[in-house]
Amino acid sequence: MPKHSETRALPYTPEQMFDLVADVGRYAEFLPWIVGVRVRSNNETEMVADLLVGFKALREKFTSRVVKERPNHIHVDYVDGPLAFLRNEWLFRTDGKGGCIVDFTVDFAFKSRIFEALAGQMFDRALRKMIGAFEDRADSLYGRPASGSSSSSAHSAA
Repeated sequence: MPKHSETRALPYTPEQMFDLVADVGRYAEFLPWIVGVRVRSNNETEMVADLLVGFKALREKFTSRVVKERPNHIHVDYVDGPLAFLRNEWLFRTDGKGGCIVDFTVDFAFKSRIFEALAGQMFDRALRKMIGAFEDRADSLYGRPASGSSSSSAHSAA
């Protein structure tokens, strides 16, 4: 199933982007298709959370374990739900100019062939929308510096 990797240069510190991504409990406020979140446990290094994903009449819950290595790395492992597997990596490193480079990778597959086919058709568009939502959230939380412009490069493989 789809695997996607992307690198973005953003005008925020690695700490700011780490905090934004690690704040899973607020995902329903800004991520498309996330209609509910329940954080089961959370500490400085690990979180277990349920996310309810909804699209039209479809609703699916999945549980993930989030391993946090502040401020440079977040690793997400799938625990339970409609997927066969999910791996997600976020790497945050300084760009030497006050901003950061974000490396993002997601790799997953559904248990259901029907969901697999639907996801394959919409994957790239949905992923772009979700990555844009993280950037918009950063702009909203931290403001966009006047001279800051994001540059991006992306590559994906199915």
